[in-house]
Order: sequence, then structure tokens, then C-alpha cells
Amino acid sequence: MRILALDTALPAVSVCVFDAGQQQLLAIESTPMQRGHAEALMPAIARVMAKIEGGFAALDRIAVTVGPGSFTGIRIGVAAARGIALACGIEAVGVSTLAAFAAPLLFDDFDGIVVSAIDARHDHVFFTAYGPGGRVLTSPRCLSLRDACRLLGAGRIRAVGSGAELLRAEATRLSGEISVVNAAPSPDIVAVARLGLAADPPNAPARPLYLKAPDVKLAVNKALPRALA
Repeated sequence: MRILALDTALPAVSVCVFDAGQQQLLAIESTPMQRGHAEALMPAIARVMAKIEGGFAALDRIAVTVGPGSFTGIRIGVAAARGIALACGIEAVGVSTLAAFAAPLLFDDFDGIVVSAIDARHDHVFFTAYGPGGRVLTSPRCLSLRDACRLLGAGRIRAVGSGAELLRAEATRLSGEISVVNAAPSPDIVAVARLGLAADPPNAPARPLYLKAPDVKLAVNKALPRALA
């Protein structure tokens, strides 16, 4: 099975094609960026697919990060994945950014907790925690740093994601300890591809996972000023 993986949920545009049968990465492109995801995604997909023998017809599935993350970035990636899947007649599956961050650690020989955290701003993190063997301990949620640390409690804890250092600092203030393994701003796109291959399509829809309302809200029920004569 060949899968096209897309990630625009956080400050990067990342695309890759992975072949499950050969366990081989066939093509990849990842560019850090804070803005401009909409303009960058389709050209990146075109460049990656130009390296794939058979092109889009050789794909069997598409995986896309569905959040949490940037509202605009999530919508861009999901729309592209759905459109390509529809045009190719294949399935599109959604992958949580939190799971993608944590995936490289979930099956290590470690008997503690792996926490995946993304900076949600205003002293909050998007957060989920896993036990040994990848067992989900907490469902994805948006918590204050203090509440997240209190929920984790004591014990051996490894953290990944853009909110990992924030959690570590808060744990230190609360006389706790968290070890930061990876504080990258975006997940590894190959991890997104692997999770997409393992996903059960009915249980992993390509549908946004926001977890909180947008920071910017439009004014409602307010009259616009009249144009000057």
C-alpha cells in the first residue's frame, strides 16, 4: 500500500509518500513556515508526486493531520486530502497531531507516561497522555499548564511536542519532573504516514479536530458604519 501523507496543522508544510509493502520512504518534502500554507501545499504535493512512478494513480490512501493546531492550517490540509482522495477514488484518513508527535516513543521499552503537548497559547496546551504499549490514558483535550501537570501527577514522564518545554517548566514550579524528548514545532511526516497506514478508515475520518474555539472572533449584531456620501 502506498500512502500520501500531508501535514499543515502546525508551522510547517510537510508531504511524503510511503510504501508499506517495501517499508520505504519514496519521496518527502518539509518546509517550516508560520504562514502561507495554502499557497505552499499544492506545489509541494506536485513536486513530491512527480518523483513517484505511476503518479497519483499509484496511491492507495491519503493521511492528513486533522489537529489540534492552527484552524486555517487544519482546514487547508483536510480540504486538499479530501479533494485528492475523491479525484483518485481512494480513502482519506485523519491523524491526530498529538498522536503523530508521540508515535516514535509509544512502543519503546518504557514503563512510564508519554505525554504529547502542543502549545495552545495563553498558558494552555493541547494534551494527551499514553501509558506503556501506547495505551491512551487521557483523551485529547485543551488544558492549562497547571491542570495538565496535576493530571499527570508524579512518576516517570516523557514529553514531546511544541508544548513539552512549557509542561516541563510548570512541573518544575510544582516540584515535579518531566523529561523533554522532542520539542519540535511539527510532527515527523513519516510518523503521520505510518499512523495513516494503521488507521481504520471508519474510525479515523479526515475531519478537523480543533479542541478549542478560535482566538479571533468576529463581531456580531453590530451595525457597520455607513459609507460617507
